[in-house]
Amino acid sequence: MGVIRLRPILLNLAVAAFAILTTIPLLWMVSVSLMPGGEANRFPPPFLPSHVTFEHYRDLLFGRWVEGAHFDYRIIPALVNSLVLASLATVISLCLTIPAGYAFAKLHFRGRARALQLLLAAAVIPAQVAMLPQFLLLQKLGLVNTYLGAMLPQLAGIYATLYTRQSVLGIPDEMLDAARIDGASEWQIFVRVVVPLLRPVIVTLGLFAFLASWGDFLWPLIILTDQMSYTLPVALAAISREHAQDGELMMAGAVVTTLPVLLIFLALQRYYISGLLGGGVKG
Repeated sequence: MGVIRLRPILLNLAVAAFAILTTIPLLWMVSVSLMPGGEANRFPPPFLPSHVTFEHYRDLLFGRWVEGAHFDYRIIPALVNSLVLASLATVISLCLTIPAGYAFAKLHFRGRARALQLLLAAAVIPAQVAMLPQFLLLQKLGLVNTYLGAMLPQLAGIYATLYTRQSVLGIPDEMLDAARIDGASEWQIFVRVVVPLLRPVIVTLGLFAFLASWGDFLWPLIILTDQMSYTLPVALAAISREHAQDGELMMAGAVVTTLPVLLIFLALQRYYISGLLGGGVKG
């Protein structure tokens, strides 16, 4: 009995230790962003600031004056660009992948099995391999340095389609047949029956899509050439090239990048956890 009671205690301690180890770098990031300039470069680096200052956030948002010269980090336009791109990419991606997953799961059409095999084969191809042909194609279409060009590779996620398909397979066919008997069209069945049942799945996929678009660095760096079109990760990378020694400023930028997605996750964590643990819809 003692061993049985001790096991959950040890498990909880292990989870708590893992959570602490995961949280410490984030807490240090916030702490460094509040330190006076140059304090983080000391050895050993301090964990807490000698006194709290928000000057680095002010510099990021409004620029910095150095010897009469004004350095504009353009972080606000980059923040707006990232928010617009991530929001549009998330909404459009859900509008494409959720119906596609439902069609692969419940609708019978010619070539369905072959198309599903192609999706599974494409899922194992690294995204970096397709970047060059994607760029050349978008260049031919005149979509370089456009929001649409930055969003296109993320709009039809293979994993989101396959995950939706597996979730929809858990919906009993009898429920859909009953709706058909009542005279509902396929679109009405999808909107009024399937979508409400897939709410946790939709939130989970939406959160994944938003995080992927918000944190994407390589593709926006390739496709966006105008500095005013930069997303937040690209803008921070441009700042770091000129201010590599200013660790406090860089950490403030990291906090600005992390905070929005953290707030969104905390607001939607109930649906997110339900969608991950459910693995499908039970009848």
